[in-house]
Amino acid sequence: MSTFDQIVSFAKENPILAAFYAAVFTWGLTAAGAALVFFFKKLNRAVLDGMLGFTGGVMVAASFWSLLAPAIENSPGEGFVKVFPSAFGFLLGALALFGMDKLLPHLHINFKEHEVEGVKTSFHKTTLLVLAITLHNIPEGLAVGVLFGAASTLVGVEQTEMIIAAISLAIGIGIQNFPEGFAVAMPLRRQGISRRKSFFYGQLSAVVEPIAAVLGALAVSFFTPILPYALAFAAGAMIFVVVEEVIPETQRDKYTDIATLGFIGGFIVMMSLDVGLG
Repeated sequence: MSTFDQIVSFAKENPILAAFYAAVFTWGLTAAGAALVFFFKKLNRAVLDGMLGFTGGVMVAASFWSLLAPAIENSPGEGFVKVFPSAFGFLLGALALFGMDKLLPHLHINFKEHEVEGVKTSFHKTTLLVLAITLHNIPEGLAVGVLFGAASTLVGVEQTEMIIAAISLAIGIGIQNFPEGFAVAMPLRRQGISRRKSFFYGQLSAVVEPIAAVLGALAVSFFTPILPYALAFAAGAMIFVVVEEVIPETQRDKYTDIATLGFIGGFIVMMSLDVGLG
């Protein structure tokens, strides 16, 4: 039995634990990216925008290929009845992130201090930057967890396919988390924060992913009927983050073309992982 087959077998027997390990993997790659702050003194703005664009591409592709498509496939009925759970879940996911965006104080990477969003606060800029990426990572962890949780409600080939989709999603999110960790740590370093603290805050932004993954997996495992709603919910949350946060961050300088090409590259990578592994 190959290593991949062993992973699939483990996920079938321990879906919640598999979701946790998968999210720890994505968190670990965030930390690895943040660790680059020990080796580089600055981050070229063009590289940063390309990284952010890549992140957006991965998230959009994952939202459809890994979440919305299986949500629709696992919905009963035909026509509008079949698509309703996905449409409603997608809307709820977007509204949930909209509410968090309005309440949680945060500052996006390329934005100035007077552009802080959420409720008014006296938090330091460092904290606001970390909170912005933390908000970004919640739907990513949730998406991984929901897919593993969904696998526990299925049997046979369908279960295997769902696990493979979850694994491919974890790999895709992990890949885009690597440059994201660097993109968080370097601006902090530029502000004069020590390398060690910049690394700490950079990796800390993804610590929420294992928590969100376990919660998502548990919810679907115990309440099977919500499966299509939960899958679409995670997709809606991810798309909201891309449109409200990631894309605007890449359009504030002269490297918009690089960001756009990064987006295309991220989309292709995620699509290829999902279809190729599946």
